Amino acid sequence: MDSVSNTLRVLVATDCHLGYMEKDEIRRHDSFNAFDEICSIAEQRQVDFLLLGGDLFHENKPSRTTLVRTIEILRRYCLNDRPVQFQVVSDQTINFPNRFGHVNYEDQHYNVGLPIFTIHGNHDDPAGVDNLSAIDILSACNLVNYFGKMVLGGSGVGQITVYPILIQKTPHAIRWIRPETQGDSSVSDWFNIFVLHQNRVKTNPKNAVNEHFLPRFLDFIIWGHEHECLIDPQEVAGMGFHLSQPGSSIATSLIDGEAKPKHVLLLEIKGSQYRPTKIPLNSVRAFEYADVSLQNEPDLDPNDPEAVLDHLSKLAHDLIVRASEKGCKRPELKLPLIRIKVDYTGYSTINPQRFGQKFVGKVANPHDILIFTKSAKKRQSTNEKEQEKELLRPEELNQQNIEALVAESNLKMEILPVNDLDIALHEFVNKDDRQAFYDCVQHNLEETRVKLSEETDVLQIKEEKDLMEKVSQCMQERILKGRSSVKNGPTRNHTISQIV
Repeated sequence: MDSVSNTLRVLVATDCHLGYMEKDEIRRHDSFNAFDEICSIAEQRQVDFLLLGGDLFHENKPSRTTLVRTIEILRRYCLNDRPVQFQVVSDQTINFPNRFGHVNYEDQHYNVGLPIFTIHGNHDDPAGVDNLSAIDILSACNLVNYFGKMVLGGSGVGQITVYPILIQKTPHAIRWIRPETQGDSSVSDWFNIFVLHQNRVKTNPKNAVNEHFLPRFLDFIIWGHEHECLIDPQEVAGMGFHLSQPGSSIATSLIDGEAKPKHVLLLEIKGSQYRPTKIPLNSVRAFEYADVSLQNEPDLDPNDPEAVLDHLSKLAHDLIVRASEKGCKRPELKLPLIRIKVDYTGYSTINPQRFGQKFVGKVANPHDILIFTKSAKKRQSTNEKEQEKELLRPEELNQQNIEALVAESNLKMEILPVNDLDIALHEFVNKDDRQAFYDCVQHNLEETRVKLSEETDVLQIKEEKDLMEKVSQCMQERILKGRSSVKNGPTRNHTISQIV
């Protein structure tokens, strides 16, 4: 891999979440500082292009401030006279289905020296009547090459046609994906990379992608959406390919996995071989995490709340010291993030807001340092569970946890399918779709009406109770099918995208 002329150099990053905490005076610049450093690394290492694995933005509709700052960063690093030394040899009108239909560096009106290829994630996926994403704005500005936008018709399910992006290093051929044999190029001459943005953690197996479902001809997987940095390539047993999970460049959830050091990945590809180099991000705010169980502390008395308070305060100070030892090159990031997860089984809780007051000016998140949980009790009867049911804390609830809770508790929806309501709620909250719930109800009513009209014994319904029983039966049949979409009109997008 010593020859630059035939080695493709790719810098990989995922989940930048630009605009995260933009209204927080302390943390509002963190996501942009990290993204600026990523682009700077791409420039310093003279990579061929930067590859982003989804969730470039944190909000589906980023603010003007976020859009302007993002465009400023991209313009500063992407537009220059540095020659681009690779070609896209596949049909670009299919790969990039926009008005221009070609990669941005081939536009004669722009000097693009650092091409960026990106997919969207679940945070910045397309929405609305015209099916547009914030990434489409950057694409229209000729700053990024947006690929992997899959349009699903009808109810949002059906066949997906995957078109590869074939990249050829000039003057020698370093190509991606495995097309049919062409001329002197055999199948083994292609290096196949797959980029996807999906759940990987098997909290709920029905809502995660299993690595063993991917085709064996792939050589390398870049996994977005999961924020824990597991960037060192690992071979997937029995599949023959390696997988890298770069993780997010900013901590959006104060959990153990996000406390690990953040990195980006440099891939150098030559023929069917590659060399990975992980590069640490130095502009990320320090984050220290601790998990403590009060009942395992021998010197603590459950009846002495002051002792508990002192114990947790000392632990918080230790975390601050540990964070300061790691340091940060940016002065505005000197305040670290601190999180202590406290198992308070047998103890009473402490007001997190009041606890955080003594750490104002010392940490970046004084109001949510503590999070309280209780250990789960095993072999409880139904009555005991009802009597000792824990209050769910909003800060601990996320989509995966809620879905797992519903699955474990065997909860059922008697009127509308859970998946339909889940999608309607997502579109109402995140995409400002005021018609989401109305469309959900109308769609279910219409399908029930059609189902009833198709029944051969519908004329035998004589009383209202018979009709209600038949409607209930139709609804239950639809619920059991596990529908995964709501609307019959507007199209929806698949969030798994790929570059090959």
